[in-house]
Amino acid sequence: MARTSQLTFFLLHEFSPLAFSCALEPLRIANLVSGKPLYRWSLSSANGQTATASNGSATLVDAGMEPTRHADRLFLISGINVQGNVSPEVLAHLRRERATGTPLGAICSGAYVLARAGFLNGMEAAIHWDYHDLFTEKFPEVRLVRNVFVAHEKIITASGETAAADLMLHLIGAEHGAALATAVADQMVYNAVREGSAPQRVSLQSRYGMRNAHVVRAIAMMEENIEDPPTPFDIAEEIGISTRQLERLFTKYLNATPKAYLMQMRLHRARNLLVQSEQSITEIAVACGFSSNSHFSKVFRSHFGRSPVSHRTTLN
Repeated sequence: MARTSQLTFFLLHEFSPLAFSCALEPLRIANLVSGKPLYRWSLSSANGQTATASNGSATLVDAGMEPTRHADRLFLISGINVQGNVSPEVLAHLRRERATGTPLGAICSGAYVLARAGFLNGMEAAIHWDYHDLFTEKFPEVRLVRNVFVAHEKIITASGETAAADLMLHLIGAEHGAALATAVADQMVYNAVREGSAPQRVSLQSRYGMRNAHVVRAIAMMEENIEDPPTPFDIAEEIGISTRQLERLFTKYLNATPKAYLMQMRLHRARNLLVQSEQSITEIAVACGFSSNSHFSKVFRSHFGRSPVSHRTTLN
């Protein structure tokens, strides 16, 4: 008879209810389809009574931060405002679990918590794309990837929401065979199961309805060099076209010049860091390629209608 795997889901305050459901339901369905108790699970939270999701709903849990016993893996599931919901007590709990040999996993923004605990140094990890800017600034020693999940490391991570279902289907297939994983996906009416290496976000081609390889390469170059923004001449030279042709392509496909598009990209990254991180205005300006605070504040105000300081104060 197949062995029963015991999983613990630790629900951080303001966890994503969609990510939680996508992680749990494939396990329930695997038991149903196989007719065997392949998986058992328990829920825990910081207070040991309930966990409040990002939509305000409360979930009853089985335990608090006492030692996990006989768990095959502890999955941390978080959501919005993860940086504000990581307490010293939660970090201490996770460190105790790791010290006793409990395998760990993280879903949605959970990789941020495990990185804060120092568990992911030198590893590949996945986190929801909305936290990429914050994560890369705060944890440069972690090899962040834009994949939907990472299952080949000792600590496995999924980027959230439906990526949790992709990860669980992958684990079900690895432990009990591809046929069962396919049967579970069919029950979920989930016909687009992704491999771990799949990108989190819709491709640039699909997002903008375009198929121009030069524009795609130019945008990728911009994304990879936010701190030291390339000039349109640099971009055109790298991809092998003239600056004038690059300008024409951006105007045709994006209705913006390369310079304007790159500025929008830098400003949106700055806005993410203002909301998600505790970095100073100066640090954020440098991280987004601005040479001075005054220039950064001027263009930020022009684009968003308020200063960086005002934006951070209003949202926090």
